[in-house]
Amino acid sequence: MYRSHTCGELRPGHAGHEVTLAGWVHRRRDHGPLIFIDLRDRYGITQVVFDAALDGAAHAIASEVRSEYVVQIRGTVRLRPAEAHNPEIGTGTIEVSASGASILNAARQPPLYISRDGNEEEALRLRYRYLDLRRGRMQRNIILRHQIVKFIRDFLDHEGFLEIETPILMKSTPEGARDYLVPSRVHPGQFYALPQSPQQLKQLLMVAGFDRYFQIARCFRDEDQRADRQPEFTQLDLEMSFVDQEDILALMERLFVALAAAVVPHKRVVVPFPRLTYAEAMDRYGSDKPDLRYGLAFTDLRATVAGSSFAVLRDAVARGDAVRGMAVPGCAGYSRRQLDELVELARQAGARGLLWAAVPADGGEVRASFARQVPADELAAIVAALGGQPGDLLLIAADAPRVASASLDRLRRELAARLRLADPDHLAFAWVLEFPLLEWDAEEQRWQAVHHPFTAPLDEDRDLLASDPGRARAKAYDLVLNGFEAGGGSIRIHQRDVQQQLFDLLGVSRETAQEQFGHLLEAFEYGAPPHGGIAPGIDRLAMLFADEPTIREVMAFPKTQQAADAMLGAPSPVDERQLRELHIRLRQP
Repeated sequence: MYRSHTCGELRPGHAGHEVTLAGWVHRRRDHGPLIFIDLRDRYGITQVVFDAALDGAAHAIASEVRSEYVVQIRGTVRLRPAEAHNPEIGTGTIEVSASGASILNAARQPPLYISRDGNEEEALRLRYRYLDLRRGRMQRNIILRHQIVKFIRDFLDHEGFLEIETPILMKSTPEGARDYLVPSRVHPGQFYALPQSPQQLKQLLMVAGFDRYFQIARCFRDEDQRADRQPEFTQLDLEMSFVDQEDILALMERLFVALAAAVVPHKRVVVPFPRLTYAEAMDRYGSDKPDLRYGLAFTDLRATVAGSSFAVLRDAVARGDAVRGMAVPGCAGYSRRQLDELVELARQAGARGLLWAAVPADGGEVRASFARQVPADELAAIVAALGGQPGDLLLIAADAPRVASASLDRLRRELAARLRLADPDHLAFAWVLEFPLLEWDAEEQRWQAVHHPFTAPLDEDRDLLASDPGRARAKAYDLVLNGFEAGGGSIRIHQRDVQQQLFDLLGVSRETAQEQFGHLLEAFEYGAPPHGGIAPGIDRLAMLFADEPTIREVMAFPKTQQAADAMLGAPSPVDERQLRELHIRLRQP
């Protein structure tokens, strides 16, 4: 037996017990006749004392070990003196007096610190991920992720759901990001695709009568990386039959309220979750995934400035552009350099420029970048419309609606970060509803599905598919959390004629629809029930629950920003023999 107890288990009640521990040397302190070793495993740390006067052989072995050696310790648990208590660890009131030790494996000097965060470059951490994962923070993150998944499984099992696995090798049906393709040896020249999601399969499970399905699903998308995106990721995939949107939203609220209380009880969740339509979210926050931990909502100024003396504002209203602004508390004293930085941020988001006005904290005269272009009463009306208070900085965008939204959203996030407006212990869940069903792709001159082509239109907008598709709203909903999309879902189309109508609108020919989606269209002819679902991202939930900046911090073995595995060296060339077996010849770039 390598160990009788873990390194986080021993307490004062074990005093006098003979124990055997095994783990890694976390720290070693040599005081001559006394050597102290902090022994670590994933459960915690125990201090072990080697006294040369009590056991010279064990002391001699302790003299040899260094950080990250794997060792086995035998000894007796004893209470620490009161002045030596360590309240930072659970075992801080006891120690083990060693009577024997053995080195199970020596260790080279690690290329990164294990006992503390050395602020190494991420490339080094990912190259030696197996060492990075020994750190306390990373172990807590992986344990938290496990707790999240276990809670979800238990909760959904209690709600009558069945966990059903779906294939990883699937048919390629491009509908968004690029597929990862897998060549078939048995079928030369043909390919499988790794699933971007089990979307069609879970709908087919509804046709099959499994009315409550879920899966902790692995998904793959060949797209550009960012903080909350990886080429392979995990989502809670969930589908239900004989439900409407309210059934799904209510279930998800119960799940996430209970989940947060179980795994991050120190965090605050407001219920019921606020609801915004897509149009409201864009108008008020410039984003379809607004962070609601703070205010800084936008105000529509078009009615206020429609007859403005300032041509920039007046002409923007006449063109049908958006004129929106927000009041930022405590920033009226910004310097010219700081204001220029904000203008540049707006331009980086596509804006032609940015207007600003500062309401002095002392009640003095309002400063504004456009003060010379408008009379005092008009400037006062703009300040009043934005709810400007003494000390506020007012920021105004006059541009195309998408550009105005993007630029103010960029500024809203930046200023909230600077002013530390977001409470890290607040999980601000919200629903965004009534997304557009379709959006026009000017480059390809055709309609594109905003969510995916299996999303049903709102019943009252069904006729718009024939007359004005761009105005049709979807039975789609996103769960947003602290400025991220935590999950998206919809009520699905379950009738073949409606699905075919949408394919026609998307420019998918009847032949292509039959080739790529014929299995689904045919299934709808055999009695498909009304159904819908949602797919929250496990990685993003874990990231936000753990207060980490990227999902790479909650994944055991993530890829780099270039979608590469720095530890294994993937992707990598393969043997020519393997290529021949797969009937593949590489063309040099």
